[in-house]
Amino acid sequence: MNSMQPNAGLAATARLAASALVLWGFSQPALAGDRALIDYVGFSPDFRYFAFEEFGIQDGSGFAYSNLYVVDLDTDSWVVGTPVRLQAESEETSLEDIRAAVADKATSHIESFSIDVPVEIAALIGDGVPDTDGASLNFGAPAYWPGAVSGDYTLTLGTFETAATSPCAEWFGVAPKGYELSIADSGTTRLIHRDGNLPRSRGCPTDYRIHSVVMPFQGTTLSNAVAIISVYPGGFEGPDRRFLAVPLGL
Repeated sequence: MNSMQPNAGLAATARLAASALVLWGFSQPALAGDRALIDYVGFSPDFRYFAFEEFGIQDGSGFAYSNLYVVDLDTDSWVVGTPVRLQAESEETSLEDIRAAVADKATSHIESFSIDVPVEIAALIGDGVPDTDGASLNFGAPAYWPGAVSGDYTLTLGTFETAATSPCAEWFGVAPKGYELSIADSGTTRLIHRDGNLPRSRGCPTDYRIHSVVMPFQGTTLSNAVAIISVYPGGFEGPDRRFLAVPLGL
């Protein structure tokens, strides 16, 4: 017998496995766009300033990128000189290197506001949670006992067509979307934010989702809370994900 002849049983098994992989691939949704991840940097000691980083691999180019934001929660605006943005110029530059470079460039901003208070995640809709539209999130402030919270709040997010600085109809053939965010507490609903015309930095969003609610360590009250909203602007190969920080205490 030829010692190089494959075992018939193993060959059949391999064919079945390959067929299963092909069928599995056809059953999955098409992958397009890039889905940025988020890293919470921290709060300032007076809880006025909040910093976070979004990072990932850009669709189309395959280049690593990182954007680090410092937000003045009292004015709901970026601190002058931020966000600190950096994108690789080739695939040879790793995401790790890009993130390290952005952290280094942002050091002066982080240090000037003493942003070193850890972040507590009060509530989160994880990316692996199925069958959720990200339109609402119930949360309270973390308490000491397991499962105990202080307060009972519900965030609700809605979207609507609006105008944008970017030529969205020309680029993507669709009207850009804005969002509004409200919070309910003990039967009272308060509007937190409603978009007007979208700034150029927002691009051409097609959707929004509630991602999480965060609070500063040892400052876990609604007045210090920040909602993180996923925004999906059009990209080279489909909608990309980026993040917005919305103060809930204003």
